[in-house]
Amino acid sequence: MQAKPLSLLIAAAFAACGAHAVVTPQMIDNDARSTEDVLSWGIGTQGQRYSPLKTINTGNVARLVPAWSFSFGGEKQRGQESQPVLHNGKMFVTASYSRLFALDAATGKKLWKYEHRLPDGIMPCCDVINRGAALYDNLVIFATLDAQLVALNQDTGDVVWKEKIDDYHAGYSASAAPIIAGGLLLTGVSGGEFGVVGRVEARDPKTGALVWVRPTVEGHMGTTYDADGNPKDNGITGTVNKSWPGDLWKTGGAATWLGGTYDAKTGLAYFGTGNPAPWNSHLRQGDNLYSCSTVAIDVKTGQIKWHYQSTPNDGWDFDGVNEFVTFDMDGRRVGAKADRNGFFYVNDASTGQLLNAFPFVKTITWATGIDLKTGRPNFVPENRPGDPTAGADGKKGNVVLAAPSFLGGKNQMPMAYSPDTKLFYVPSNEWAMEIWNEPIAYKKGAAYLGAGFTIKTLHDDYIGALRAVDPKSGKIVWEAKNNAPLWGGVLTTGGNLVFWGTPEGYLQAADAKSGKIVWKFQTGSGIVAPPITWQDKGEQYVAVVSGWGGAVPLWGGEVAKKVNYLEQGGSVWVFKLVR
Repeated sequence: MQAKPLSLLIAAAFAACGAHAVVTPQMIDNDARSTEDVLSWGIGTQGQRYSPLKTINTGNVARLVPAWSFSFGGEKQRGQESQPVLHNGKMFVTASYSRLFALDAATGKKLWKYEHRLPDGIMPCCDVINRGAALYDNLVIFATLDAQLVALNQDTGDVVWKEKIDDYHAGYSASAAPIIAGGLLLTGVSGGEFGVVGRVEARDPKTGALVWVRPTVEGHMGTTYDADGNPKDNGITGTVNKSWPGDLWKTGGAATWLGGTYDAKTGLAYFGTGNPAPWNSHLRQGDNLYSCSTVAIDVKTGQIKWHYQSTPNDGWDFDGVNEFVTFDMDGRRVGAKADRNGFFYVNDASTGQLLNAFPFVKTITWATGIDLKTGRPNFVPENRPGDPTAGADGKKGNVVLAAPSFLGGKNQMPMAYSPDTKLFYVPSNEWAMEIWNEPIAYKKGAAYLGAGFTIKTLHDDYIGALRAVDPKSGKIVWEAKNNAPLWGGVLTTGGNLVFWGTPEGYLQAADAKSGKIVWKFQTGSGIVAPPITWQDKGEQYVAVVSGWGGAVPLWGGEVAKKVNYLEQGGSVWVFKLVR
């Protein structure tokens, strides 16, 4: 065999190195099965948050110790809800106030930092958090609180492109981790409490150029863009005024503030949509599509292929943004959502057909159940906040005690699914609220609620509970109760482990089959973020971001007072087994 010239060998070596260094769509589609990196929010775009790694398992997890910790520093502690992503030996983690850090994944050494310059007047509803970044090619891309997208060079932190999503003066913001789906960058918008219009955007991840925009309020026009950036009509979402009275659809909310998931098997991206605006449901008779829904979007065209609405004519702020996680059940591709309204839903991932729906929290007052034939909730009319104009003074409707509270049976904290146990692990909360409606009119950039509320506890001994849920039977297999509300996400692994954090500061692990807690570590501040795991040179690592904050201290009422002793923070903790 003739030897190849040295120049060709060097070129091949560089090509192989480059192929390894850049993140491709194929690598992202394989993210759930690869174990040496974490390329997307959800540890795979379908959002299962499952790793097949089993080096750390129930037999040795007691030997898990810190490998390193990194502080975000400064006075900008606040809530830290970020899931790190990791590739090529680098960890990329966002922090409060729209910051992003690149760290050496083996040592925790800071490689570079990007700190977005935020203007005065931003209006994030639920703390100055950020939930993470997306990786593509040699870029790390994240959203900012002033509603921009920023793409940085993974090696240097230099800005490669920056694009405006919308006007922060009108209440728009962005805090979700983008996802890469079919080679496109998909993002949502935040700001449902300010009368924005929710939407999903698709962009070229290398340039930031728009490809299509799909609004999530019925009546608004979608848009596609040609190669030169010229827009053209792409169809109205539904029919004007069909499910919205008057002009309320123009400021209808339905923000896509948690981002989405994507399943390469169906070719669909799944985005949850938030509450309709305003909260006062007496002003907007009708279902108010596509608020409080899951919308399944064809990533190639931007068209909504199906939708399922969990809370029609929502009157309790039951955002439906919770992640739609796809998996296989009985030979069928399905998806599951643990909704803020307290019900767990299973839908066919290709058609949206409702297959199962059941409570995953123990107290639900707004509905008695879900009709599996129609897919609609069986409302309890007397537990809907009343029309304020019907009162004696015309300023306050009747007060009702509703459960769950508007902070939800589950909120932003993502659940996990194990194909080994075939169980979902759901961070849930048991709480209620007194809620009433008030007159309201839209004003650009102002809060657009039309309701008042007070959060109430339901039990003396716990608020939060991590629950193992069987999506077929609807049974809660086990639960691990927690004094404070759970606000961080979940990770499950092939080592028969479930990891999650608590506001009291613990990262802990339980036996995935029995729920027995087998390990915990105090990180020094409350955990409101989801853990990740990966391996390097045969050694498995677990990481989580620590830093108390988010919506509970800001909106929690009596619950916020109960946990006001918790300290804020801002750090990443990485763990490995001690030999």
